[in-house]
Amino acid sequence: MKRLLVIAAMAAVCFAASAQNVKFAYVNYEELVQLHPSMDDAREVLQNTAQTYQDELMAMNKEYQDKIAAYQDAMKKNPDMPASIRERKEKEIMDIEQRMQDTQAEGQQYIQQKQQQLYAPIYADAQEAVTKIAKEGGYTLVFEQNGILYIDPAQCDNLTPKARKALNIPDDRTLESLQAELQAKAAAAQAQAQ
Repeated sequence: MKRLLVIAAMAAVCFAASAQNVKFAYVNYEELVQLHPSMDDAREVLQNTAQTYQDELMAMNKEYQDKIAAYQDAMKKNPDMPASIRERKEKEIMDIEQRMQDTQAEGQQYIQQKQQQLYAPIYADAQEAVTKIAKEGGYTLVFEQNGILYIDPAQCDNLTPKARKALNIPDDRTLESLQAELQAKAAAAQAQAQ
Protein backbone atom coordinates (compact mmCIF):
# COMPACT_ATOMS: atom_id res chain seq x y z
CA MET A 1 0.00 0.00 0.00
CA LYS A 2 2.79 2.41 0.94
CA ARG A 3 4.64 1.57 -2.27
CA LEU A 4 1.48 2.32 -4.30
CA LEU A 5 1.17 5.71 -2.63
CA VAL A 6 4.80 6.51 -3.44
CA ILE A 7 4.31 5.46 -7.07
CA ALA A 8 1.12 7.52 -7.32
CA ALA A 9 2.86 10.54 -5.82
CA MET A 10 5.78 10.11 -8.22
CA ALA A 11 3.39 9.88 -11.17
CA ALA A 12 1.61 13.07 -10.05
CA VAL A 13 4.93 14.85 -9.63
CA CYS A 14 6.13 13.72 -13.05
CA PHE A 15 2.87 14.90 -14.61
CA ALA A 16 3.19 18.25 -12.85
CA ALA A 17 6.87 18.43 -13.83
CA SER A 18 6.00 18.18 -17.49
CA ALA A 19 3.79 21.27 -17.09
CA GLN A 20 6.43 23.39 -15.33
CA ASN A 21 10.11 23.55 -14.48
CA VAL A 22 10.55 21.32 -11.43
CA LYS A 23 13.87 20.68 -9.73
CA PHE A 24 14.63 17.37 -8.08
CA ALA A 25 17.35 16.50 -5.62
CA TYR A 26 18.35 13.64 -3.39
CA VAL A 27 20.19 13.32 -0.12
CA ASN A 28 21.73 10.48 1.86
CA TYR A 29 19.83 11.15 5.08
CA GLU A 30 21.35 8.18 6.91
CA GLU A 31 24.82 9.59 6.27
CA LEU A 32 23.80 13.00 7.62
CA VAL A 33 22.31 11.52 10.76
CA GLN A 34 24.99 8.92 11.48
CA LEU A 35 27.86 11.37 10.90
CA HIS A 36 26.19 14.29 12.69
CA PRO A 37 28.64 15.71 15.26
CA SER A 38 26.15 15.17 18.11
CA MET A 39 25.68 11.51 17.22
CA ASP A 40 29.02 10.50 18.76
CA ASP A 41 27.94 11.89 22.13
CA ALA A 42 24.53 10.20 21.81
CA ARG A 43 26.16 6.85 21.02
CA GLU A 44 28.48 7.22 24.03
CA VAL A 45 25.60 8.03 26.39
CA LEU A 46 23.66 5.01 25.11
CA GLN A 47 26.71 2.75 25.41
CA ASN A 48 27.36 3.89 28.98
CA THR A 49 23.70 3.38 29.88
CA ALA A 50 23.70 -0.10 28.35
CA GLN A 51 26.91 -0.92 30.23
CA THR A 52 25.33 0.19 33.52
CA TYR A 53 22.44 -2.21 33.00
CA GLN A 54 24.83 -4.97 31.84
CA ASP A 55 26.93 -4.55 35.00
CA GLU A 56 23.80 -4.72 37.15
CA LEU A 57 22.65 -7.90 35.38
CA MET A 58 26.07 -9.48 35.79
CA ALA A 59 26.00 -8.76 39.55
CA MET A 60 22.51 -10.28 39.78
CA ASN A 61 23.65 -13.30 37.80
CA LYS A 62 26.54 -13.84 40.23
CA GLU A 63 24.11 -13.61 43.15
CA TYR A 64 21.82 -16.07 41.32
CA GLN A 65 24.63 -18.56 40.70
CA ASP A 66 25.80 -18.28 44.32
CA LYS A 67 22.25 -18.93 45.62
CA ILE A 68 21.87 -21.98 43.36
CA ALA A 69 25.24 -23.36 44.48
CA ALA A 70 24.35 -22.76 48.14
CA TYR A 71 20.95 -24.41 47.66
CA GLN A 72 22.46 -27.46 45.96
CA ASP A 73 25.15 -27.72 48.63
CA ALA A 74 22.54 -27.50 51.39
CA MET A 75 20.45 -30.20 49.72
CA LYS A 76 23.48 -32.50 49.48
CA LYS A 77 24.38 -31.97 53.13
CA ASN A 78 20.81 -32.31 54.34
CA PRO A 79 18.56 -34.23 51.93
CA ASP A 80 15.83 -34.19 54.59
CA MET A 81 15.79 -30.37 54.80
CA PRO A 82 12.49 -29.11 56.19
CA ALA A 83 10.07 -28.12 53.43
CA SER A 84 9.67 -24.55 54.76
CA ILE A 85 13.43 -23.88 54.53
CA ARG A 86 13.71 -25.53 51.11
CA GLU A 87 10.76 -23.50 49.80
CA ARG A 88 12.22 -20.27 51.19
CA LYS A 89 15.55 -20.95 49.44
CA GLU A 90 13.75 -21.79 46.17
CA LYS A 91 11.70 -18.60 46.47
CA GLU A 92 14.90 -16.56 46.92
CA ILE A 93 16.25 -18.06 43.68
CA MET A 94 13.00 -17.35 41.83
CA ASP A 95 12.97 -13.79 43.17
CA ILE A 96 16.44 -13.18 41.73
CA GLU A 97 15.30 -14.61 38.39
CA GLN A 98 12.34 -12.23 38.40
CA ARG A 99 14.53 -9.25 39.31
CA MET A 100 16.87 -10.11 36.44
CA GLN A 101 13.97 -10.28 33.98
CA ASP A 102 12.53 -7.01 35.29
CA THR A 103 15.89 -5.26 35.11
CA GLN A 104 16.48 -6.48 31.56
CA ALA A 105 13.03 -5.30 30.41
CA GLU A 106 13.44 -1.98 32.23
CA GLY A 107 16.87 -1.50 30.66
CA GLN A 108 15.63 -2.16 27.15
CA GLN A 109 12.73 0.24 27.60
CA TYR A 110 14.89 2.95 29.18
CA ILE A 111 17.57 2.69 26.48
CA GLN A 112 14.93 2.87 23.76
CA GLN A 113 13.41 6.00 25.33
CA LYS A 114 16.85 7.55 25.83
CA GLN A 115 17.74 6.81 22.21
CA GLN A 116 14.60 8.55 20.99
CA GLN A 117 15.32 11.50 23.26
CA LEU A 118 18.93 11.81 22.06
CA TYR A 119 18.26 11.17 18.37
CA ALA A 120 15.24 13.49 17.97
CA PRO A 121 17.25 16.74 17.87
CA ILE A 122 19.78 15.16 15.49
CA TYR A 123 17.06 14.09 13.06
CA ALA A 124 15.43 17.52 13.37
CA ASP A 125 18.75 19.28 12.71
CA ALA A 126 19.42 17.17 9.61
CA GLN A 127 15.86 17.73 8.36
CA GLU A 128 16.18 21.47 8.94
CA ALA A 129 19.48 21.64 7.04
CA VAL A 130 18.07 19.72 4.07
CA THR A 131 14.88 21.82 4.04
CA LYS A 132 16.86 25.07 4.14
CA ILE A 133 19.16 23.98 1.31
CA ALA A 134 16.22 22.75 -0.76
CA LYS A 135 14.31 26.00 -0.32
CA GLU A 136 17.36 28.10 -1.12
CA GLY A 137 18.00 26.00 -4.24
CA GLY A 138 14.38 26.11 -5.40
CA TYR A 139 13.90 22.34 -5.28
CA THR A 140 10.39 20.95 -5.52
CA LEU A 141 11.23 17.50 -4.17
CA VAL A 142 14.14 16.02 -2.27
CA PHE A 143 14.30 12.23 -2.15
CA GLU A 144 16.11 10.06 0.35
CA GLN A 145 18.81 8.34 -1.68
CA ASN A 146 18.62 4.99 0.11
CA GLY A 147 14.86 4.69 -0.45
CA ILE A 148 14.94 5.14 -4.23
CA LEU A 149 15.75 2.30 -6.61
CA TYR A 150 17.23 4.54 -9.30
CA ILE A 151 18.37 8.15 -9.46
CA ASP A 152 19.68 9.76 -12.62
CA PRO A 153 22.38 12.12 -11.31
CA ALA A 154 22.13 14.14 -14.52
CA GLN A 155 18.53 15.07 -13.69
CA CYS A 156 18.78 15.38 -9.91
CA ASP A 157 21.17 17.20 -7.64
CA ASN A 158 22.88 15.55 -4.69
CA LEU A 159 22.36 17.83 -1.68
CA THR A 160 24.32 15.59 0.67
CA PRO A 161 27.62 17.53 0.37
CA LYS A 162 25.89 20.86 1.07
CA ALA A 163 23.98 19.36 4.00
CA ARG A 164 27.20 17.82 5.39
CA LYS A 165 28.79 21.26 5.29
CA ALA A 166 25.75 22.87 6.95
CA LEU A 167 25.91 20.25 9.73
CA ASN A 168 29.70 20.69 10.15
CA ILE A 169 30.48 17.08 9.22
CA PRO A 170 34.19 16.86 8.29
CA ASP A 171 34.90 15.95 4.66
CA ASP A 172 37.07 12.99 5.63
CA ARG A 173 34.38 11.45 7.87
CA THR A 174 32.42 8.75 6.06
CA LEU A 175 30.07 5.95 7.01
CA GLU A 176 32.96 3.55 6.38
CA SER A 177 35.32 5.46 8.69
CA LEU A 178 32.54 5.61 11.31
CA GLN A 179 32.05 1.85 11.06
CA ALA A 180 35.79 1.26 11.49
CA GLU A 181 35.83 3.64 14.47
CA LEU A 182 32.90 1.88 16.15
CA GLN A 183 34.47 -1.55 15.55
CA ALA A 184 37.75 -0.38 17.06
CA LYS A 185 35.94 0.95 20.14
CA ALA A 186 34.03 -2.31 20.51
CA ALA A 187 37.24 -4.34 20.20
CA ALA A 188 38.99 -2.13 22.77
CA ALA A 189 36.05 -2.46 25.18
CA GLN A 190 36.02 -6.24 24.72
CA ALA A 191 39.78 -6.46 25.29
CA GLN A 192 39.46 -4.34 28.42
CA ALA A 193 36.66 -6.55 29.75
CA GLN A 194 38.85 -9.64 29.44
